[in-house]
Amino acid sequence: MFIRQRWYVAALAAELTDRPMERTILGEHVAMYRNHAGAVVALRDTCPHRGYPLSRGRVVGERLVCGYHGFTFDATGTCVAVPGQDRIPSRLHVRTYPLIERGAWVFIWMGAGEPDLARLPDAPWLEPSDERAVIAGVAAIEANFGLLVDNLLDLSHETFLHAGSIGTPEVAETPIEVEVDEAARRVEVYRHMTGVVCPPFYANTTGLEGPVDRWQDIEYRPPGFYQLNSRLAPTGRPPLSDGSDDHAFHMKIFYGLTPATERTVWDFWALSRDFAVEDRTVDDFLAKMQAAVVQEDVDALTVLQARLDEGYEATEVSIKIDRGGLAARRILDEMTREELATSS
Repeated sequence: MFIRQRWYVAALAAELTDRPMERTILGEHVAMYRNHAGAVVALRDTCPHRGYPLSRGRVVGERLVCGYHGFTFDATGTCVAVPGQDRIPSRLHVRTYPLIERGAWVFIWMGAGEPDLARLPDAPWLEPSDERAVIAGVAAIEANFGLLVDNLLDLSHETFLHAGSIGTPEVAETPIEVEVDEAARRVEVYRHMTGVVCPPFYANTTGLEGPVDRWQDIEYRPPGFYQLNSRLAPTGRPPLSDGSDDHAFHMKIFYGLTPATERTVWDFWALSRDFAVEDRTVDDFLAKMQAAVVQEDVDALTVLQARLDEGYEATEVSIKIDRGGLAARRILDEMTREELATSS
């Protein structure tokens, strides 16, 4: 069962234009577009006339015209025109989904009733500004949502899967600290490394040479929002947790985890940094490196899903580095049970 009463990332802001696009989210086909006023709109991707995908239609002003028979819908999902007659049957209505644009990402509410704005992640760093630059992308993964959660909550895999980009031996060797806020439904995982090699992902963008202090502070807010606060500074002048350290380099790495189906997931990512803000070559380098890192995750998770599809039964033996992922699983199970109880 999907957890629906939450916000998920539906699209990159740059993806939405006046040409409708389709995306499967939580098992539902959704048509999204940006109307001529610049507002983002999401409708169920099915025309109620003959079931043709509305994403194959076209935007005319503020309205979406079905590409099969020309039935026309406004942003509320109301049919406002049908071919050959003035009377519009009342059943010609399409479900709409609330969308909210936040910088590089567009969030969607897939649940019932009015959207809960209090559950919308607070992430000002997704908004580009004079103080920070933001780049973003998305990958489709042929693997289930839970595998991606496990991947992101245990970054020790960087040492082995991402060697040469973000992985160094110290990531796997450094113990972690885990904090779980059951009331706020938040999992935090801390890994603070001292006097370590600066990996190419950061060395080639910050100019740091020699040993560095490298902090990885994860905040995961189930089900779909993940933030990694990455902090680097020359060894001997460690970063500060409040970000008031002008000598340090700060990057926030966001992931939006959005289930498509029971065995596929959208992996949205965004990198926001407070250094080399105007340097487009740094944008290009980080975009290329991040895409490669994500692809390595995609390949690994696809292999794991293939084993699951074969009915392969592997015994899981968890260790200390799995504490964050296990806490996330527990919270996700609790949220699922709550939705089941509410919907029954």
